[in-house]
Amino acid sequence: MLDNIVSATRDRLFKTDTRMLVYKSLDANAMRGRAIAQNIANAQTPGYNRVEVNFEEQVREAMRKQVEGKTTDDQHMEIGRKASLKKVEPYVFRPNDPTNPGEVNNVDIDIENAKMAENQIQHNYNMQFAGFSKIQAAIKGQSY
Repeated sequence: MLDNIVSATRDRLFKTDTRMLVYKSLDANAMRGRAIAQNIANAQTPGYNRVEVNFEEQVREAMRKQVEGKTTDDQHMEIGRKASLKKVEPYVFRPNDPTNPGEVNNVDIDIENAKMAENQIQHNYNMQFAGFSKIQAAIKGQSY
């Protein structure tokens, strides 16, 4: 019985949609960091096409989608929920970008450096949000 309580508590703490989304965001940050580093490393490679990571757009789309339900009686409750975020995964792609800002390829080193800084800020925020400092404080009986 105690195992069931511990398991249920663990699921509520660590398997919520919000926490799952934060972990996936951290994965996207890592993937984006590698993609940006690859772009920067190939800034002088003739014909190289830059890569990007798609994640936030998928999250917005999943949050926008609604699963509709049908009621058969006026007394029934409204049915509907947001689409599952479990299927949202970051992925790398090459954007269809015919511009040639670097005259060698489509990598602009200033834009890539700005994206790297933005990605680092997002990563730091996600790490802070994913941190367990509030949970640890609650366990110790401390205020956070």
